[in-house]
Amino acid sequence: MNKLCIDTQLSPEELLTRQVVINRLLDDQSYHIEFNGHLTNHNKHAVIALAGLGASAETIDAYYKNYAQMTPYGYGLEKPKISQYEINEANWQNYLGQRTSYSSYFNFFDAQEKKLGMEQMLSQYLVTLLPGWAGSLMHPAIHLGWAIDVNNRAMIIESMAYMAFSYVSCHPERTEQSTQVLQDKTVFDSLIRIAHFWENDSDALHDWVEGLIIDEREVGRKIHLELKRSGLQYRIARMFLEGHPIIDAKPAWLDDQNISTLWLELYYVTTLLYMVQPGDFLVLHFITSLYAMEHIARKMPKNEQKKIVQYYWTGILNILFSRAEFPGSLKLATLNEQFRGANDGQEAFAEMPNWDEIIPRAIDEIEEHNPKMVYVLHQIWKRSGYQSLFRVAASHFTQTPELPKSFEAPPVI
Repeated sequence: MNKLCIDTQLSPEELLTRQVVINRLLDDQSYHIEFNGHLTNHNKHAVIALAGLGASAETIDAYYKNYAQMTPYGYGLEKPKISQYEINEANWQNYLGQRTSYSSYFNFFDAQEKKLGMEQMLSQYLVTLLPGWAGSLMHPAIHLGWAIDVNNRAMIIESMAYMAFSYVSCHPERTEQSTQVLQDKTVFDSLIRIAHFWENDSDALHDWVEGLIIDEREVGRKIHLELKRSGLQYRIARMFLEGHPIIDAKPAWLDDQNISTLWLELYYVTTLLYMVQPGDFLVLHFITSLYAMEHIARKMPKNEQKKIVQYYWTGILNILFSRAEFPGSLKLATLNEQFRGANDGQEAFAEMPNWDEIIPRAIDEIEEHNPKMVYVLHQIWKRSGYQSLFRVAASHFTQTPELPKSFEAPPVI
């Protein structure tokens, strides 16, 4: 039976009933992993988040049914699709990122898990798949990490198939080949360094990124045509393909800090980034994907775990660069001064919404990114010694973004 981290007043009987519902929904294979081309089916993420926040079985079941009929984007989920290729051990790497054969990838990883066992299957194949963790706007990694968190086999197999299906490499080989080491003691130091780097040449950097986006020669050759329809995912894929020396340089803290310290510092920095523009839809994904990457790392050999931190850090920097702008150093420094060391044993943030207000509001949300964010930040708030940053950030909900005009064209399938 899956185990969820929950805060709830439900009776033992209600908890058992709810767990049966959760298992049924997470095992459900009625829908494709995406809809309307490349939009991710988030339904199972919502199940985990709502359960983790203490929602009832009825609330979780109703959300799942309603989302399947009509997502916040205004489209319903789609039925499973027939794969173009039959995936096997000999060819499974040939179709990475080609978005052709999700169901066949599912069957392949399902068979491999039965043959090898879960632990060996994950460690054997994730070595290849994890550099592509940020494909489909980080959602395959989110799907996997959250599935690992609740130990749901079907969802883990889905995740492996999705990572292969939508693979977009963050090119870790560039960091391995780089001779530049940034002598930053903390993740925040690196963030400030890069913010200053942008401020020193912001116009040229902005024009450089926009020039990459305009140059469409890589579309269809190295970047899937469906991502061009996305707009945002194309920008990200184009930035990953290009890279930048300051992104690919290795920060000293990657070797110097222990892994537990790094995860907490990354939660702090990504949440601080979220507070630069509270409700930032894209940066919210940094928080929920970080939670996923930490859980994925726990399933990998110890000598691979810091590589996952590197993939994550390189990934989010590329995503930030793809916007053709970067958060300002003064804003970041001001937020850091405000929140560093502040916790809920102090009175400075007492007027802010508390969890008794935030969690019920999250459970009532139609936009599932919000309960996911609240679920993660509530756990990190407790783990960090009740740092106020995580509670304050959790009170700032996001909104479903409007789809660009490119969606008027049919999906490229």
